[in-house]
Amino acid sequence: MVDVLLAIDVGNTNTIFAVYDPGDGRRVLTARASSQRDRMPDEWYAILAPVLASARIAPRDLTAVIISSVVPSITRWITQMGTERLRVAPVVVNIGLDLGIRVLIDNPAEAGTDRIVNAIAARHKYGCPAIVVDLGTATNFDVVTKEGDYAGGAIAPGLIISFEALASRAARLFAVELKLPAHAIGTNTTTAIQSGVVMGYLAMIEGMLQRISAEMDGTPVVVITGGYAELFAHHSQMIDVADPDLTTDGLLLVHQRLVAQE
Repeated sequence: MVDVLLAIDVGNTNTIFAVYDPGDGRRVLTARASSQRDRMPDEWYAILAPVLASARIAPRDLTAVIISSVVPSITRWITQMGTERLRVAPVVVNIGLDLGIRVLIDNPAEAGTDRIVNAIAARHKYGCPAIVVDLGTATNFDVVTKEGDYAGGAIAPGLIISFEALASRAARLFAVELKLPAHAIGTNTTTAIQSGVVMGYLAMIEGMLQRISAEMDGTPVVVITGGYAELFAHHSQMIDVADPDLTTDGLLLVHQRLVAQE
């Protein structure tokens, strides 16, 4: 029987649930919840069940669960939810599994599984070499070589962390809508913050892409993903594609590989 897969991407800020059709691997549901660390298994189930119901999916229809997580406590509770409420033993992605990609960094165990999964998805969907820019709590730049290996990358403070640090430390500055302004020269406090924070962040992304690309063999395809991907995707000629579902699609690929090995 082909599995009905629940793929779960646990980040520091948000947790993403995606369900994939057993026939063609099509994504039929995507939902997001905050990554609350003390949320118990029954609470996670209370969030998931109505989301499944909205897509006419019964919890008993799920036959496989795969998890990528950077938050150990949430990993534990969601794994318990899968085992006790869904009656499925989740697979938690880790470097010890045969993921089908070589991890070339100094200590492969240090690599976040989301970064590895993103590299797998980018390689499969867009080819090699590639750079994945993942805009989450942190912003990750992840490199896939032309041979299809994961070569490392860079980690920067996320957009929201940068913005909140500015607003909390400067008494006369305040929260504004995070959008790209029309001009770099702000003519009031709002547009000045938007220029410095949002346009400045785009400049950081482009600068890092330029430096990383210069160290790579071949011209990489640049894929941007994460919560604020759309904010930047259409405002830079250096970004080739925005793919908000890259991580869960990578989890699908990992699941398919592991099943094929059985």
